[in-house]
Amino acid sequence: MELLMAILIGVLFTAAVYLILSRSLLKIVIGTGLLSHGAHLLILTMGGLGGVSPPVLADGVTDFADPLPQALILTAIVISFGVTAFILVVAYRAYAVLKTGDLNHMKGNDEHD
Repeated sequence: MELLMAILIGVLFTAAVYLILSRSLLKIVIGTGLLSHGAHLLILTMGGLGGVSPPVLADGVTDFADPLPQALILTAIVISFGVTAFILVVAYRAYAVLKTGDLNHMKGNDEHD
């Protein structure tokens, strides 16, 4: 299962880097979302998969699951939501002012590839 998760995380990171390096604002926003999802899966996988221990303590339980990965993922989800909202607002404002979503046109380059 860890191998499958590692491959999925690699695919998400690869797609995210490809989209972030593109010239379109919308692709950059989608790339940052994919990057955050890849980071969430990486934290979850590093915490261990398939545990049989309960996540909370109860009477008579001596072994319990580590809550740190879940807490880190919850924090990362909140941070990625805030970053995505900020990037969307900046992209919307840039599009409203410059009437383009292409980064080359925003910089003033009129090259077309």
